[in-house]
Amino acid sequence: MERSQEENERLEIIRRYRRLIEVWNTRKDTIDQWMVRKAFRLAADAHRDMRRKSGEPFIFHPLEVATIAAGEIGLGRTAIISALLHDSVEDTDLTLAEVRGMFGEEVERIIDGLTKIEEISGSSTTAQAETLKKIIFTLSDDVRVILIKLADRLHNMRTLEVIPREKQLKIASETLFIYAPLAYRLGLFPIKSELEDLSFKYSQPQIYRDIKENMNAVRQVVHEYFEEFTAPIQEEFKKQKTPFEINYNEKTTYSIWNKMQANEMPFNEINDTYSVDIVLDAKPEKEKLKCWGAYAVITTLYKPNNEKLHDWISTPKANGYEAIHTTVMGPHGQWVDVHIRSLRMNEIALKGYAAYWKYKTKIHLDAGLDEWLNRTRELLNEADEEAIAFINDFKQNLFSEEIFVFTPAGEMINLPAEATVLDFAYAIHTDLGNHCIGANVNHRLVPVNYKVKSGDQIEVITSRIQQPNEDWFKYVVTARAKSRIKNAIRNERKNYREAGKKKLDNYLEQIKQENTKPNINKLIQAHKLNGLIDLYYFIAKEKIDIKDVKETLLQNETQLGWMRRNLISPFVKPRQTAATSAKDNTDNEESAIETASQNIPEKLKTLDYSVSACCNPIPGDDVIGIILPNEPIQIHKTNCEVAIRLMSQYGKNIVKAKWKQQEGITFLAGIKIKAVDKIGFIKQITNLITDEFQLNIRSFNLENIEGLINLNLTLYINNTAQLNRLISKLKKIKEVIKVSRLDKLT
Repeated sequence: MERSQEENERLEIIRRYRRLIEVWNTRKDTIDQWMVRKAFRLAADAHRDMRRKSGEPFIFHPLEVATIAAGEIGLGRTAIISALLHDSVEDTDLTLAEVRGMFGEEVERIIDGLTKIEEISGSSTTAQAETLKKIIFTLSDDVRVILIKLADRLHNMRTLEVIPREKQLKIASETLFIYAPLAYRLGLFPIKSELEDLSFKYSQPQIYRDIKENMNAVRQVVHEYFEEFTAPIQEEFKKQKTPFEINYNEKTTYSIWNKMQANEMPFNEINDTYSVDIVLDAKPEKEKLKCWGAYAVITTLYKPNNEKLHDWISTPKANGYEAIHTTVMGPHGQWVDVHIRSLRMNEIALKGYAAYWKYKTKIHLDAGLDEWLNRTRELLNEADEEAIAFINDFKQNLFSEEIFVFTPAGEMINLPAEATVLDFAYAIHTDLGNHCIGANVNHRLVPVNYKVKSGDQIEVITSRIQQPNEDWFKYVVTARAKSRIKNAIRNERKNYREAGKKKLDNYLEQIKQENTKPNINKLIQAHKLNGLIDLYYFIAKEKIDIKDVKETLLQNETQLGWMRRNLISPFVKPRQTAATSAKDNTDNEESAIETASQNIPEKLKTLDYSVSACCNPIPGDDVIGIILPNEPIQIHKTNCEVAIRLMSQYGKNIVKAKWKQQEGITFLAGIKIKAVDKIGFIKQITNLITDEFQLNIRSFNLENIEGLINLNLTLYINNTAQLNRLISKLKKIKEVIKVSRLDKLT
C-alpha cells in the first residue's frame, strides 16, 4: 500500500532531524538533546501549515540551517536551537518573550539579531541595507548570530532555483558582496567558496555551465596527474612513519573564472584547477616542526617556486587560518599548488571561528581573529552613519589581502594590503592618527600616504597642530581610519552649526521657503552631504550659497528643472555612459532597452535609462536595470562589480532589462590586442575593422615595447555577436598573440 504524501513528508522531516543529531559533534548530554528536541517540535508546530516556494514543507529550511550550523560550522546547543527557531518569531505567532521563557536570554538575543527588520518608510536607505547593518552589528554582541545567518544564507542559495530571476540576482549579489567575505573573515573557507560559486551560478548561468562542462571534461586527466604527483610523496611519508592524508581539492568555478579574467586567458590555458592538501597528525607542540618537515620532503622531490611560498603558520591570517602554501614544479612541466597543515589547522580551515574558539581554550593560539573582532566591535559601537555608507566601509576590509608590519617595540600589526602610514597610525591609537604628519619606515622618512609593505617597521611622527582633513580619506583603506577621520572632521564642523543655521534661515527667508525637514533633506541629498552638520558647515563656509539653495528648492518651478526631469535622452551621457554613432542616433527615437517591472514609474518605462560606463554593456550581454532616486534607470551587466554592490543594497529596485532587436543603433566597445610588431600590421587591423566589418573606430592607443605591441582600441559595435566575430577574425592574424574585450573604457 502506497504511503500518502503527508506520511512521506512526515518521515522526511524525521529523517532530517535525525541527520541533525548525527552531525552535532559538540557536547550533547540528555538535557542538551531534550532542549533541541523541544525546539524542533516547537518549530515544526509553528510552521505546520507553511510551505516554501518549492512546495516543500517549510520546516525543512530551519532543519537544514541547524544541520549546517552543527555539522559544517561546528556550533552547539544554543546555536542549534536558535537556528531551528530563527524564522518562527518572524513568520509565526511565536514571540521573543515566549522564546526567552522556554530557552533563555541567549537564544532570544541570537534570534532577535537574526530577525529581519520591517521596511523603513521614508528612509533614504533600503530595508535590505538596514537588515545587513543590523546583522553586522550583532558582531559586537554574539558572533553566533553571523554564523547562523551564514548557514541560513547557504541553504537559501542551495535552493534558489525556484524564485524569479530578479530575486535571484538580488540574493546572489547580496551574498557575493557581504556574506561570502564575512564567511572568509570568520575562517569558513568551504562555506565562503560555496556561497561564491552559487552566486556565480545564478548571476552568470551560461559562463558557469561552460566552466563546469570544461572541468568535467578534464577531471579524469587531472585525477590521474594528481595520483602521479602524490605517489612519491606518499612513499616518503610512509618511510618516515608520519601519519598523514593527502586530499584533492578542486577549485570552484568562480575562482577559475576570476583567474581567467585576471590573466585574460581561456579555460584550456588554466593549469591550477586544484590544489594538493597535505594534512598531518601531530601534537600541538610538534605540528610546526612536522609541517616544515613535510615541506622539506616535497621540495626535495619537486622544485619549488620560492616567490609563491607563504608561511601562514608563523604569522596566521587574521581569520585564524594556518598553513604552509607552496607551488612546486610537478611531472611534465606543470606547476602544482600544495597546502600543508596539521589536523588542528585543518579543522580551523574548514570550520573557522567555532574550531578556533574550541582550540583556543586548550592551547595558546595567535590572537589575530580575536583582535579583528575586538577592532570590529569598537568600530561598530562608534558607527552612526547611514546603512549603505556603513556597509561599504565595513565590506572594504573583509576580503582584502593582509600584510604584517611592526611597531618600534617589535609588536606585529595586521593590516590590509594597500594600507598606508595613516592606516597604521589609526590602528595604534586615534590620537596618533589625528596628529600624524609622517613616519620613519625602516629608518626612512615617508609621508602619511606612503603604502607600507609586509615586514616594515614603522615609527609614527606627530605634531599637535596637525588635524584631519577631507583629503585624508584618499590616503586610507581601513574602515577604522575612515571612521576616526570622519569623527574628527564632524567634531570640527560642529563649531559652525550656529553660524550655518543662521545663514541658511536668512537664505530661506529671501526665497520665501521654510526651514522644514523635507527642505533640509533636499539640500543634503542634492549636495551629497553626510548630514545636517555638514550642511551648516558648507553654508557657513559659503561653499553652498543662496543660488545653490534656490536652485535646489525651487527647481520644480523653473523650465530647466522641468526639462531635467522629463526630457532625458535614452543616450544621455552624464557620466560617459551610453555612446552611439552620430549618424545612427539622429533618426532613432526608440530605446534600445526594454524594461519590465511593477517598480518602474510609468514615465520611466520607455526612454529614461543610461548604459553604465563601469561595465559598458552592449546588446547580447546579460543585463539588469537598477532604479536609483532622481536618476535614469542604470543598465549594467549582471556580473559588473558596481551592479553587484547596488543590487546587494537596492534589491527591490532591480528591474528586468533586455535588448530590443533593432538595427541602426551602435554602442561603444573596447578591444585589447597583444601582438608581434610587423610592418603593415596596423593597416591589416584597421582594414579588417573598417572595410570588412564596416565599423567606426573611436580611439586607438598603441604601445610598442621591444617588438611587442599592446593595442587598446574602442569602436562602435552593434552587438556581442558582431564583436565576437571580429575578435575571432583578429585571432586568426598570424602576428596576434592574444585578443580580449575591454569592459572599462577610458
